[in-house]
Amino acid sequence: MKQFSEYVSLGHPDKVADYISQYILDRYIEHDPLARYAVEVQIKNNQVSLAGEAVSTARFSYDSYREFVMEALREIGYTDGYSNQWGIGNTVCPSLIRVHTYIKHQSTDIARGLSGWGDQGIFFGHATACDKSCGMPLDHYYAQTLCRKLFDSGLGGIDIKTQVVMDGEKLEKVIVAIPLQEDTGKDKVERLVRELFPGGGYKLIINGTGRYVIHSTLADCGTTGRKLAVDFYGGNCRIGGGCPWTKDASKADLTLNLYARELAVRYAKEYGVDVFTKIACCIGKTDIDYCVTDAVGNIFEEGTKKVHPVELRERYGLDKPIFASMCRWGLFGQYQQDKAWEWNNININQ
Repeated sequence: MKQFSEYVSLGHPDKVADYISQYILDRYIEHDPLARYAVEVQIKNNQVSLAGEAVSTARFSYDSYREFVMEALREIGYTDGYSNQWGIGNTVCPSLIRVHTYIKHQSTDIARGLSGWGDQGIFFGHATACDKSCGMPLDHYYAQTLCRKLFDSGLGGIDIKTQVVMDGEKLEKVIVAIPLQEDTGKDKVERLVRELFPGGGYKLIINGTGRYVIHSTLADCGTTGRKLAVDFYGGNCRIGGGCPWTKDASKADLTLNLYARELAVRYAKEYGVDVFTKIACCIGKTDIDYCVTDAVGNIFEEGTKKVHPVELRERYGLDKPIFASMCRWGLFGQYQQDKAWEWNNININQ
């Protein structure tokens, strides 16, 4: 059966928006580990909009928010030097950024009076039995690995998309979109791809339109939450109704997605099969409904149990400023193996 996944680098406009929000959340948590946060970001050209709610003892000025945005862009790799290298009209430039803030502060007494999950929602998790890919689908693992290598290579720009098509374990097609300056040939990119995936037998497409120079938010508007398939399981699993980025640990959109992954990993490691999980919760309650199955629907476990957001926040370390690090290369898989919900940290005998 054909399977396919894409991956985008942190320089993609949508991921830029995700990262800005997570970077700001980390700044809140540094001052207040119990901060409640839900801030969406949109960025087009050098204009950034921040909109949402932040419930915290911390208070930030407009100048602070602007500095946070600029520093997040620099951490991604969009420095003034990068902008000068590519040309002002070809990529976002931190020193030209204008920030528009629409962030409302609510009473901390009201927000912290909520004793259960911060919203209702449905969530899905997945894990394969493949140790090589840290329990992630192989097509997603390949797309992610290639994207990371291109991002780190310096061959082109940092707004990169990769896509792979597989038939079982056979690689059939690889698609790459990477900004290239006029003096950089596609042959260098092809060489990197062929070294990563030797043996040939697959079709390779680099920059399908033939030219890719204008990139980042100059080429496309970035909006939080538009790359969920990238951040989760590619084309291999259903996705729930909420975005994990832009949220603190009290929000089920983040924390119950992590728990769904943890459950899937536990069962995949124990039984050596692909596992799918699904979870539903209610605002203000700690009861969750859940089901764990294999790929053909055989049920390992299902029912209702109490899972408190405070318990998972502490177990996953979500009261610490780790949110930007989670955003860099997705919530799951090879680049998150230091996290408590991931493959190398799950002991099925515990």
